[in-house]
Amino acid sequence: MGIDVLTFGCRLNAIESEVMRAKAAEAGLTDAILVNTCAVTAEAVRQARQAIRRAGRENPGKRVVVAGCAAQIDPAGFAAMPEVDRVLGNAEKLTAASYRFGDDLPRARVGDIMAVRETGREFASTIAGHTRAFVEIQNGCDHRCTFCIIPYGRGNSRSVPMGVLVDRVRELVERGYAEAVLTGVDITAYGRDLPGAPTLGALVRAILRQVPELARLRLSSIDSIEVDDGLLAAIAEEERLMPHFHLSLQHGDDLILKRMKRRHTRADAIRFTETVRRLRSNVVFGADIIAGFPTESEAMFAGSVSIVDDCGLTQLHVFPFSPRPGTPAAHMPRLDGALVRERAARLREKGNAAFAAHLAAEIGATRRLLVENGGVGRTEQFTLAEIAGPKPGVIVAARITGRTARTLIAAPVAEAA
Repeated sequence: MGIDVLTFGCRLNAIESEVMRAKAAEAGLTDAILVNTCAVTAEAVRQARQAIRRAGRENPGKRVVVAGCAAQIDPAGFAAMPEVDRVLGNAEKLTAASYRFGDDLPRARVGDIMAVRETGREFASTIAGHTRAFVEIQNGCDHRCTFCIIPYGRGNSRSVPMGVLVDRVRELVERGYAEAVLTGVDITAYGRDLPGAPTLGALVRAILRQVPELARLRLSSIDSIEVDDGLLAAIAEEERLMPHFHLSLQHGDDLILKRMKRRHTRADAIRFTETVRRLRSNVVFGADIIAGFPTESEAMFAGSVSIVDDCGLTQLHVFPFSPRPGTPAAHMPRLDGALVRERAARLREKGNAAFAAHLAAEIGATRRLLVENGGVGRTEQFTLAEIAGPKPGVIVAARITGRTARTLIAAPVAEAA
């Protein structure tokens, strides 16, 4: 007996899974499997369907509730699966009433996500087993990139009021969390829908000013072309804002970026990283890049490879192009699948080399690690380091003494009085 949760996709989904668990329990559901799906790629949907079939096969008698972006976009498809007892949309999955069962209740409860105007009013900002707290500041997206289905799963951009967020971070600090991560679907769009249109930079400043006990504040993925001057000032002046930024770049060629309907150029991306590096010398950058987008030539692909060096990226999330039904890119002239996979492999190889160079350059440095479970911790730059001794949840000074293929090796050092 119990509620099991299977989560796919982003940090926002991971936070919402904790809310789903709590709401299911509140509704009196005691024996169920909740599957929180992702729709960002066809592979993510395939994995969710595979997990649902396995859950039904291995847990006869347990109710299976499917929610998340893939369920929001294709409720009928999931409702048709024999293992599934209930399908919930992204709004419905956060209410206790959705987890009540009865003969007169519909199998699918999926409303119009575009009609949702608020987000994050009731949120569990912690994830079981994590020493960092994740705070949803925004949900949805107003942009319509030609490859992306997520706005149809998440709706339009909507922000959590600044005062609510400051209070939430303060509560987390009082509960013992040393680091908070601001997350959402398009966090650099934060505040445009709120009275006075506050910016992400204003929010960061407010949190750091009004919650001085917070040791570290971190941002999830950002769209560099949307970064406001206030955030740049915070990067330069606020040491508690961590010097690691994951960029939604998607490509390194201007024509492909245009066909993706992105809002930046290659030069914009390079200029942003150069600007931030002047403001904060110890900063590092990661990025999302799609390989094999329709019409991508070898020369265009080379632009994505070379932007790793031109932007000084240390870590890549590489996505082979995945056509999503309902998006313009799904109708564009597609590359051969084998070529897409080969280019993705080459881009990952470039990313692995950049990450290895970053690890090697860290040896001998002194960093402050937020210790996690399992004898590891994260540096200010979000690099994973193996460290023995300190308990999870504390921040310790450590000297980087070596590296493995994917992590640093660190030893605690005494801090100066």
